[in-house]
Amino acid sequence: MTRPNTQSGLLEQMNDEFDRLLATVDLIPPESRSEPGACGEWSIKDLLAHLDAWHEMFLGWEEIGSAGEMPVMPAVGYRWSETPALNEAIWLRTKSDSWEMTLEHLHSSYQRVRAVIESYEADALFEKQRYRWTGTTSVGSYAVSATSSHYTWARKLVGAFQKSPARVDPQG
Repeated sequence: MTRPNTQSGLLEQMNDEFDRLLATVDLIPPESRSEPGACGEWSIKDLLAHLDAWHEMFLGWEEIGSAGEMPVMPAVGYRWSETPALNEAIWLRTKSDSWEMTLEHLHSSYQRVRAVIESYEADALFEKQRYRWTGTTSVGSYAVSATSSHYTWARKLVGAFQKSPARVDPQG
């Protein structure tokens, strides 16, 4: 899949990949969505909580950056090279959240990210170095990473979980 580089392309790919992800999740029996194994110890619920957390980080960066300040990225106490540790902290913070709460938060943050992307002038979203807070890249590049490409990654993990030998019904 080609990485989007326009506002309309990003919004379309976001929508398509989000819908595909949720359709793949729907193939998993509800009682299995909190079982570990979708990504190491993470369950499908944990994957969705992870996506929500990255939506929230993007929203925070954009809000601080739009106010003319420099956001701490990716998160306070973490450098980009420490993303695995950050992801582990997200998992530890959210692993006891309910399925319902996780899904509600994910849908809410998805809508807020869409609204932020839609608020940009189409040509400004992917213009590199236009905003001080994005450094050498663009708001759109950060948005792609926090949305469509992240959804594709999660969808593939959910699909693999669904097809894993332990998940296959021997009665077929």
